[in-house]
Amino acid sequence: MERKKIISLIKDRARNNFSKGFNCSECVVEAVLEYADTGFPRETLKLATGFGGGVGLFGDTCGAVAGAVMAISAVHGRSSLPEDEDRRAAMKKAANELYGKPGLYRLFNQLPNKIKEKYGHTLCRDITRQWSDTWLCRDHALHCREIITDAAQFAAELIFADQSETRSRPFGLNVENL
Repeated sequence: MERKKIISLIKDRARNNFSKGFNCSECVVEAVLEYADTGFPRETLKLATGFGGGVGLFGDTCGAVAGAVMAISAVHGRSSLPEDEDRRAAMKKAANELYGKPGLYRLFNQLPNKIKEKYGHTLCRDITRQWSDTWLCRDHALHCREIITDAAQFAAELIFADQSETRSRPFGLNVENL
């Protein structure tokens, strides 16, 4: 199946998942588990449950963003560290996998920056502030469904992108000012 079609299927499935009762994080993770080769069983979806509402309704990082990062990690995350007989060399290789050019942090950094660019925030409590007194109202649900849809699309685009190019892009906003 072609890349654009898979991205569209992931985006649509994540959007539809919200109407079925999945939370924001589960919506994205389930869609990626369905259409991307993660090597993980469906039970992996359990890992996303606690991230809904910015971690159990705490309001931190939007669950759709957390789910998207988990989905990208399921495909492109590290499953082991580089090995080297020299401990310092091994640590340098491990850090380079994350910070280098290409580097994994360059890949993951794009997701929250895209969400922040579009919605102004990445924290659930800020993105949904106007519905703090009417949390489960229709407008709030529709807004979150749009964020879920975008997060799933952004994740799918990053999953299926040319990794050499994607992992070499400049950092967006980040805590180390890289």
